[in-house]
Amino acid sequence: MADLITRGQEKIAWARAHMPVLAEVGRELKESRVLTGLRVAISVHLEAKTAVLALTLHEAGAELSVTGSNPLSTQDDVAAALAAAGPAVHARRGAGEAEYREHLRRVLEIKPQLVLDDGGDLTALLHGECEQAGESLIGICEETTTGVLRLRELAQAGKLRWPALAVNDARMKYLFDNRYGTGQSTWDAIMRATNLLITGKRVVIAGYGWCGRGIALRARGLGAKVTVCEVDPVRAAEALLEGFSVAPLAEAIREADFLITATGCRDVVRWEHLLAAKDGLVLANAGHFDVEIDVRDLRERAKGRRARENVEEFSLPGGKRIYLLAAGRLVNLVAGDGHPVEIMDLSFALQALSLAWLARKGAGLSPGVYPVPGAVDERVARLFLRSRGVRIDSLTPAQRRYLGREAADRG
Repeated sequence: MADLITRGQEKIAWARAHMPVLAEVGRELKESRVLTGLRVAISVHLEAKTAVLALTLHEAGAELSVTGSNPLSTQDDVAAALAAAGPAVHARRGAGEAEYREHLRRVLEIKPQLVLDDGGDLTALLHGECEQAGESLIGICEETTTGVLRLRELAQAGKLRWPALAVNDARMKYLFDNRYGTGQSTWDAIMRATNLLITGKRVVIAGYGWCGRGIALRARGLGAKVTVCEVDPVRAAEALLEGFSVAPLAEAIREADFLITATGCRDVVRWEHLLAAKDGLVLANAGHFDVEIDVRDLRERAKGRRARENVEEFSLPGGKRIYLLAAGRLVNLVAGDGHPVEIMDLSFALQALSLAWLARKGAGLSPGVYPVPGAVDERVARLFLRSRGVRIDSLTPAQRRYLGREAADRG
């Protein structure tokens, strides 16, 4: 156990040394004491950067209960080191569905005043079997696209019980985390898992949101020939004008060497698609939940075996082979370390400031999905630029009046 904790501490120390924006936010939170004594429940992919966020909130005086938002993304050494530092931790890599759900329920036993969710599983429990755990809840911060969609569904149905900040929709999140973070970390994980050459290969990407954009950009940088599959005609047009091929998935898969899903939707890659694939297709999912590839149907219809760590080989009719990475779960965290440290520095600084904003303002808000305040988004951007030694211009008073900024600031 001591060795496990030591390894986790090393990972956390490395991440912390490269997260200057969150460090500055942590100093501000300590001085303001806005989180002191507040109970915070966290469900985020439990690895080193998450541990730095949790320790930052813990050192600012919050009482934390932490779990992972995916049973295969938890790093046990990090979880052990975090627990040794004080916060309550309920997570284990490889937990089954029942154990994963139990971890979520245990996190909510503190009856949180603030929730930081990634994907919406804690939020769903608070609107269902763990409703009583929300009796003191002020508000929710949601980290990812899928979770924000679930929040909006609750709001549209009139069932959302608390105010929630759509942190994923903040500019300092989706423009960086979703695009550059997902782009780099997805390919890092695929290359680690397969040790295969990317340059010259045909890569098919299902979905051209911000995550898909990042994956496509990095694939092109690695020398791949990229095809995008989309259902949104505007995004398809954008991909085309960015220089990528665009085609239906049923056609694109015929020549694909790698197929990566990043849609936020279910059953994107189905059995009929795989029957049309060429031999040796590498299949990976970069979406939050393991529903984008119909893995259950694949397992029922094809014989699988472990080919190497995080790679399963399936034999299809006619002798074709399909290689599934990370069991169809979020590949960058199951087969890699997730987003680069500097990217999560921005996202988690945004999360910490959003929690602080909810602590101050949440009690006065009606249930609903709210954007991250522009001042919070801008604060993270300015701290990032300052950490890089970059200065920018400011508007003159006359320019502010011309653009209507003064009235907007007063409003």
